[in-house]
Amino acid sequence: MKQTKNRRMAFPHDGKKIPKGKSGNPKGRPKLPDLKGAMAELLADEKNGKTALEAVLMRLRQMAIDGNLKAADMLLAYGYGRPKQQIDHTTGGNEIKAPAAIVFIKDADTD
Repeated sequence: MKQTKNRRMAFPHDGKKIPKGKSGNPKGRPKLPDLKGAMAELLADEKNGKTALEAVLMRLRQMAIDGNLKAADMLLAYGYGRPKQQIDHTTGGNEIKAPAAIVFIKDADTD
């Protein structure tokens, strides 16, 4: 196969390795804003001696007490974690039998 002199590469760095600490894609995807930090800052704001997070949790608690099952479920799920769910791997009380697999491996010495 014949190679041409003006052949373009997929990487525009003339076939050289990218130096350590330098990005091969400097204008790549822009960084996302720090959402976690922004939420923490927003929920830490105080009004009337309570943080926004405390106010939200108190409202959620009141909704659960008033009978809102979704609010109760959310409080329990985030406060204590969801219970572990088990899956029954049987059919009508009988275990599922997996098919046996027999594998033959040919020896390199035998033909």
